[in-house]
Amino acid sequence: MSSSETATRERVSNALNERADKIADRWVQLQLQRSEAGSGISEAELHEEADSVVAALSASLAGGLPVERVVTAHPELHRAITELSLRRARGGASPTDTSLAVLTLKEALLESVQESVRAADDALAVALLINRLLDAAGALSFNTYVEGREEIIGRQSRQLLELSTPVVRLWRHVLAVPLIGTLDTARTQVVMENLLQGIQEHEALVAIIDITAVPTVDTAVAQHLMQTVNAVRLMGADCVISGIRPPIAVTIAQLGIDLSSILTRSTLADALSVAIKITEGDQLKAESSAAR
Repeated sequence: MSSSETATRERVSNALNERADKIADRWVQLQLQRSEAGSGISEAELHEEADSVVAALSASLAGGLPVERVVTAHPELHRAITELSLRRARGGASPTDTSLAVLTLKEALLESVQESVRAADDALAVALLINRLLDAAGALSFNTYVEGREEIIGRQSRQLLELSTPVVRLWRHVLAVPLIGTLDTARTQVVMENLLQGIQEHEALVAIIDITAVPTVDTAVAQHLMQTVNAVRLMGADCVISGIRPPIAVTIAQLGIDLSSILTRSTLADALSVAIKITEGDQLKAESSAAR
């Protein structure tokens, strides 16, 4: 690091230390004026956030890290920017507004630092350093926001999948999963996990998969059903597929899909009747074995 850059860093660091409250207040003011805070964040939270980021920024410049690596390599500053971005993601702000909120700090910092800069060369060096530092912070903020939103969306999608695939106890030792809509790989996984968990919890002997509300059954859907049936059998339970309507039966036959190894019924009522018979038969076998 050159002596001139060291001097510039010290100048910016000193300004951050001496005018921390002023810089933080100005940053909050600019965000409120430009509505970059997003929804769900109060002014008090903005002030707390600003104090944290400005303090972390000051501490990061006191070290010997190159300016380009300060934001990503300094733990305190990296954490402050990351928490800011995730808070905005949860609050519903856009990624652009989130990164602009960080970049607005650039203006507040430049205003404060340049009050103590007299020479034009010094002013340019300070501006360049602040730009490099806060551009990196803006990029980190944007990336963190996007990753945070993806995580939130993924969690919400999984919750919706779980809500759309309830496991219902129809009878003693009999469970059912009424499927609605398309059965894809992700949904199959959720169905399988929920159903297997239900079998274990309720000591189920029969699981009914009802596809009455599944619009079409193609090779992929049939494959997903077969995977679920096999998983149920591995848990020691029988599986019945109900809701085989005439159009679906025709499609399955035309595609050459072999479901001969699986019990199928046209209605959920028929499937429940079969399931009850299976459970009663298992119970009789168990009683007979016990009597011997």
